[in-house]
Amino acid sequence: MRMARGRGRGGPMRGGMRPGPRPIPHGVKPLYLPRHPFDLALCEPSFPRVKPAPDETSFTNALMKRNLDLTPTQHEHTAVLNLVTKVQAVLDGLIITPGTFDACQIEEVREVGSYKKGTMITGHNVADLVVILKTFPTREAVDKFAQKVHEDLLASCGQDSGTKASLTITERGFELSMQGATVRILVTTVLQNLRKLNPEFHLDAKIIQSHLAAVRHSRWFEENAHHSSIKVLIRLLRDLRKRFDGLEPLSPWMLDLLAHNAILNNPSRQALPINIAYRRCLQLLAAGLFLPGSASITDPCEANNMRVHTAMTLEQQDLVCLTAQTLLRVLSHGGFQRILEGNTPDITGETSAWNDVIVSPLEKAYEKPPEKKDDEEMEDVNAEETMDT
Repeated sequence: MRMARGRGRGGPMRGGMRPGPRPIPHGVKPLYLPRHPFDLALCEPSFPRVKPAPDETSFTNALMKRNLDLTPTQHEHTAVLNLVTKVQAVLDGLIITPGTFDACQIEEVREVGSYKKGTMITGHNVADLVVILKTFPTREAVDKFAQKVHEDLLASCGQDSGTKASLTITERGFELSMQGATVRILVTTVLQNLRKLNPEFHLDAKIIQSHLAAVRHSRWFEENAHHSSIKVLIRLLRDLRKRFDGLEPLSPWMLDLLAHNAILNNPSRQALPINIAYRRCLQLLAAGLFLPGSASITDPCEANNMRVHTAMTLEQQDLVCLTAQTLLRVLSHGGFQRILEGNTPDITGETSAWNDVIVSPLEKAYEKPPEKKDDEEMEDVNAEETMDT
């Protein structure tokens, strides 16, 4: 049996012509393949250095000094710990022996947020506790719950005016403050109650779901991001976000995942030095990690491979990218002190000079299209119908 070259599957057709790409059937969306931006840490073996790495001892020392300045003092940590211990004791009492209190029933209490993760910043002495209720979180029930916890906390502290705790009701629950420390009680409910929530009587459903997500985030962080370098980098990134308005859209959860990715996502799976990881964060953001079409970072606590940056609007994604690009240019020309310790005047909004190099702020690449009026939308629909006929 004789075989002819090129006559098998995928071979040339008659006349030597190869089949071209098949047209996409009507109504079928093309396959979407997100791309990861260029990351030197992942492909460094393909780009070997031609000269030794520069000495960044001064940059590393500046990062560690800034982290030390941002770390809460022993007094601040003790104040938060004492208040958390007292509030948890009150909540445990309501779980075990609620007595005549019947406004709500507590399923469990979980620590979340920066206090639980060990990434608190000095001056922000706040600990977050998520209280999961068995019952529905009505506004009236939450108010009675807040008053009960406040009364029991005052009773446990005694009559000393120096230890008097204050109560503040919020849309997420309530806050208890004492001696410069604050405990935020974030109220939510069990999963089976989510579909039965009534916006007229219960807390906002999005807020309740965000509190449940905070529990998942805390659990994931405890299992996967316990490395000390990750906590240092998170603290530095949160400080950076606080001082540069262009990074404000980044949520604490986005910063947690970005720091974890920058430290551990490399071929060796070993923690990178803090100076390399800090620069890598800016490089990834500047390269478009959080832009449309990017593979981004998949949220490990959500289903359907949700990319974490999709919580931002397109304007916010563009703003984060251009801000990171400007900061990276400043950092590349030796301006790390200005990035770490101040932003006056704003180097992301005004032209600055670094070692005879002029760094000008970038302009927005995305402009939100103007909203169409109802008459214009009807004209577009009529035009499409005319084209179809």
